[in-house]
Amino acid sequence: MKYREIKEGRFIDRPNRFIAHVEIGGREETVHVKNTGRCRELLKAGAAVRLEVSANPRRKTKYDLVSVFKENVGWVNIDSQAPNKVVREWLEKQDYDLIKPEYTYGNSRIDFYMEKGSRRYLMEVKGCTLEKDGIGYFPDAPTERGVKHLRELIRASGEGYECMAAFVIQMEGVTEIRPNVETHPQFGQVLEEAEEAGVRILCLQCSVGEDTLEIIAAKEQ
Repeated sequence: MKYREIKEGRFIDRPNRFIAHVEIGGREETVHVKNTGRCRELLKAGAAVRLEVSANPRRKTKYDLVSVFKENVGWVNIDSQAPNKVVREWLEKQDYDLIKPEYTYGNSRIDFYMEKGSRRYLMEVKGCTLEKDGIGYFPDAPTERGVKHLRELIRASGEGYECMAAFVIQMEGVTEIRPNVETHPQFGQVLEEAEEAGVRILCLQCSVGEDTLEIIAAKEQ
């Protein structure tokens, strides 16, 4: 995926989940943060950030904060909409006969439904922005929604669907992902149950460019 226009700035602070103050070209701007998660280990005063210029001139905030530079890691894309976009692009290269986003299954909307011949697939996508000692962790905050989706995949697996939980690593150099059991023990427990039920756990590694994000490798865990 490619952003339309990128500016660079310096992070100042984040008064709430939705906005941040950023210095751009010597001027303080209020910007929209494209991630409502905590991102505390990333959004620190003085950190270099990249922002997409909005195409809507009527918007209150002219910029969307989409990535931040982290010492010893590099640029981390924090755009919560990016994982589904890059997975869609990646899936289109995988020879599926049908790809349907936002598929209703049970009481949930699963990110992708695919078909290949008579085989049916379900894929739930999660973005990983949390890194510790070279390893990616998910989630960075408790996610009841994430637990619910894993349980739906377990059920679907028992009904003949081939199910996958795909973790998009929104930074370079990280090749392994683990459940963040310190933050949400239940997610780790249900992820283990999903693996035992036959749900495939995919680690999708990315290339993070100045104005791009692209999946470059897929590894099953």
